[in-house]
Amino acid sequence: MTTTSSLLHNHPSLVAFWDFQEAAGERRVSKGPNAIELREMSGTIERVEEGIFGPYSASLREGDWFSVPRNEAFALNIHGRNAEVTVAAWVKRSATARSHCEFIAGIWNETNEKRQYGLFLNLAIWDSGEQVCGHVSSIGGPTPGYRYCMDASIGQSPVPLDRWQFVAFTYDGEYARSYLNGKLDTRETFNPYSYRGGLYDGGEDGADFTVGAVDRSGEIGNYYAGRIGGLAVFRQALSEQEIAQMACGIKVS
Repeated sequence: MTTTSSLLHNHPSLVAFWDFQEAAGERRVSKGPNAIELREMSGTIERVEEGIFGPYSASLREGDWFSVPRNEAFALNIHGRNAEVTVAAWVKRSATARSHCEFIAGIWNETNEKRQYGLFLNLAIWDSGEQVCGHVSSIGGPTPGYRYCMDASIGQSPVPLDRWQFVAFTYDGEYARSYLNGKLDTRETFNPYSYRGGLYDGGEDGADFTVGAVDRSGEIGNYYAGRIGGLAVFRQALSEQEIAQMACGIKVS
């Protein structure tokens, strides 16, 4: 077991960790305190022989995505005024047919105004593009005065294509922070991003937990394309030191 694996499995706030060692079509059930199954939503999702926490990873073509239905995502339903969250992923990003926001994981439904939290790449707001982004919402709907939710920590550095990278964001009730390869990717105003009010409570009919896409503009979109070798969700904002430790245990390139 690597240093990173040990840290993940032993952390008291771990909700779920997926290592994507399963073959296409097999049940992808999380490790940790909760057994949560990611369901393939657009046909089977290929397993390839290149991994982070083992010999394999999942390879998402543009249009592939996973979902956990709301009624099975109770442990992932992190909400409330004092809510904290960390979403961390090991990804090898591929080019999409055209540039668009790319969703990694979280509970985020724009169509029905059921936004809670979500880890994105390439969020094209505030003169941004290609960076790690941590979207948060306390109201579920768009930011007042805007068409969309504009509240997100957005880093400075582009996430390269075709190279393994460790991407993460945290929210501690006051600030959202985006990390690239274990380091806070500081950007004036936007990372850290000041946001008080907690995370929206979508109730029983709130959004599903999804990986690789979200429901927006009345349909599924914001597809991520590439490999994903690990995904972890915590009910706490991990410290900068903990994020750095998670990055150090795994070589990214």
